[in-house]
Amino acid sequence: MSYSLKLYFCAGKKIGFEFEMNRKYKVKIINDPVHGFITVSSPFLYSLLEHRYFQRLRNIKQLGLTYLVYPGACHNRLQHALGAMHLMGRALDTLKGKGHEVTRREMEMALAAILLHDIGHGPFSHTLESSIVEEIPHETISMIFMKYLNMEFGGKLDLATEIFSKKYKKRFLNELVSGQLDVDRLDYLRRDSFFSGVVEGMIGIERIISMLDVHNDELVVEAKGIYSIEKFLLSRRLMYWQVYLHKTVLSAETVLTQILRRAKYLVRNGEKLFASPPLSFFLSNPVDISVFVPENTEALNHFAMLCDGDIESAAMVWTSHPDKILSRLCKMLTCRILPRAELSASPFSEDVTEEKRQYVKRKFGLTDIEAGYFVVSDTVSNTAYSPDKQSIIIKYNDGALMDIFEASDMLKHSNIDEKVYKHVLVYPK
Repeated sequence: MSYSLKLYFCAGKKIGFEFEMNRKYKVKIINDPVHGFITVSSPFLYSLLEHRYFQRLRNIKQLGLTYLVYPGACHNRLQHALGAMHLMGRALDTLKGKGHEVTRREMEMALAAILLHDIGHGPFSHTLESSIVEEIPHETISMIFMKYLNMEFGGKLDLATEIFSKKYKKRFLNELVSGQLDVDRLDYLRRDSFFSGVVEGMIGIERIISMLDVHNDELVVEAKGIYSIEKFLLSRRLMYWQVYLHKTVLSAETVLTQILRRAKYLVRNGEKLFASPPLSFFLSNPVDISVFVPENTEALNHFAMLCDGDIESAAMVWTSHPDKILSRLCKMLTCRILPRAELSASPFSEDVTEEKRQYVKRKFGLTDIEAGYFVVSDTVSNTAYSPDKQSIIIKYNDGALMDIFEASDMLKHSNIDEKVYKHVLVYPK
């Protein structure tokens, strides 16, 4: 252990000093309920983990309002980011063990890229993207956060941003962060299954990672892992319809979207609403991608302070607001008196939608416009596998390569590669 002396000056005069101990970095260990012990292997990664932009993820649920259906699903995005970083380390160790070169810097930057991959998520992220920020995907905000962090850390994240944006020359590193078989998906399927109790997401992560290989600079899977990949793709399809797009979750998300839409309308028409400063900023101002610029940090700083609690506490207070639309919507959410959500393979006719709207008008004494807050139609979709974007390639012992969709007898006769659409109609019971 060594010591250094820092002196502080003001207007040429010495005003104070302090001793600073220079300790050798010790590996940090975090106990995770899904993967066990996770190690943070470098001081730079630990400084990212400790940064306020990353720590904010503690206060943002990984699955948003899903806990209204599965009470255990209250885990947060920080846990998922750590889990994905852990799996990235395991995957890179596997590839290095098979003779593929991954430098120390590449490994650290790949770990940094996956650690920060969800840093742009806001509270109830997908609801937020369609309500109080104007169609800005969380990946875009993640990149904005990474650019600010890169400036703060003196350019140390240059390579990490290349990997995150899929521009790095070693394509398999890009694919591990964002691809058909990335460590993001491997972690969230296992983690969401664990906390929700839905066993369909319990995929064989260890087997999949041990079967990873690289061919022509792209990620492939050894043929021995084909059945684990089949289970992975089927689990992803099942988890979407059973958890992520569960009809009651869709109902709750619709109500929250309408709450924020109504709150925005009231605030921008001069109504004073209880709200934290970050929430008030987004309710009061139109926010699109143009406000997230280096010359103006106001929007990003407000976004970095916004968490689930801001919206939840506001909704609780708004239950007693004199505006009958806002208060009724907030009571529906906070008391879990959720509207019915019907799912259909074909669109609902305008006659059916209008019938529901007229019923709500009569029951609550509303106008046509006001009834539109309670009767909402939408479309959701799910694609478990998209070979047109990027394939999962199976590598056989003789060096032959084949797309999983062709290599698997089970998947070959399924519609796993087709985008499945369902139409949703939400209305009060």
